Amino acid sequence: MAGRIVHTHKPHFMALHCQEFGGKNYEASMSHVDKFVKELLSSDAMKEYNRARVYLDENYKSQEHFTALGSFYFLHESLKNIYQFDFKAKKYKKVTGKEIYSDTLESTPMLEKEKFPQEYFPEVGEWALRWAGGSPGLPDSGPPPRSALTLKLIIDQRFEKVAYFVFGDFNFRLDSRSVVETLCTKATMQTIRAADTNEVVKLIFRESDNDRKVMLQLEKKLFDYFNQEVFRDNNGTALLEFDKELASENDEKIVTYDNIGPNVCMGDHKPVFLSFRITPGAGKPSAHMHKCCVVQ
Repeated sequence: MAGRIVHTHKPHFMALHCQEFGGKNYEASMSHVDKFVKELLSSDAMKEYNRARVYLDENYKSQEHFTALGSFYFLHESLKNIYQFDFKAKKYKKVTGKEIYSDTLESTPMLEKEKFPQEYFPEVGEWALRWAGGSPGLPDSGPPPRSALTLKLIIDQRFEKVAYFVFGDFNFRLDSRSVVETLCTKATMQTIRAADTNEVVKLIFRESDNDRKVMLQLEKKLFDYFNQEVFRDNNGTALLEFDKELASENDEKIVTYDNIGPNVCMGDHKPVFLSFRITPGAGKPSAHMHKCCVVQ
């Protein structure tokens, strides 16, 4: 599906940002990452991108460093003189060829990485990279918006102020109330609260007749509906009418923001993309227009 976005928008510079890279079960799933990376780099959609940088955090055994992040950057062959910032040398270096950083991720000076406090989110972190093309160049590719660490990287006094784009774990929810009302049209709701805080911890929906059969139970991270075929039948398209939180605000000449696979029910973690044009050297007679596309 991402390949279709590339063919449609034909970006000159493309950034692909991944959260929880390797899946929920890292030990079992991380073995598939290498295959995914190789297939992506060699795919038909990427054949006109002759330079690439890939950053993968695969060291799930190191909890003090592991962020479960993955970032891919592709530069179209028509783009000339693209540079990436070296945070140690504090200068931009020309980008050539294709490079993958995984085992050497902690030592590479081409990105700054921060780990979120483990007592809050054990597998969450953030990193930042800087790119330039001509003058004033491409914007920074920022970290996911989890904490004040994001602001720390943006306002860092060591480096010049530049434009930032921040990408993160954006959750898109169904119109939950309408979904529940549709699934439980003939049900009554029972509310269960915590004894110490009086906080609602569980909702139970029972049929009004039929011996008050339980139809739906809702808890934190639980949506237990008695008839799972509703979600499997025709790939859940019957519920697509409630999947409407993402309202595209598009101007074809300036920016396009949308999700990937709008006709497929994918739950709360939807791949989204932002396509826009930037002008290096804006205001100068020699300015050229380049197109960017970011996939989340």
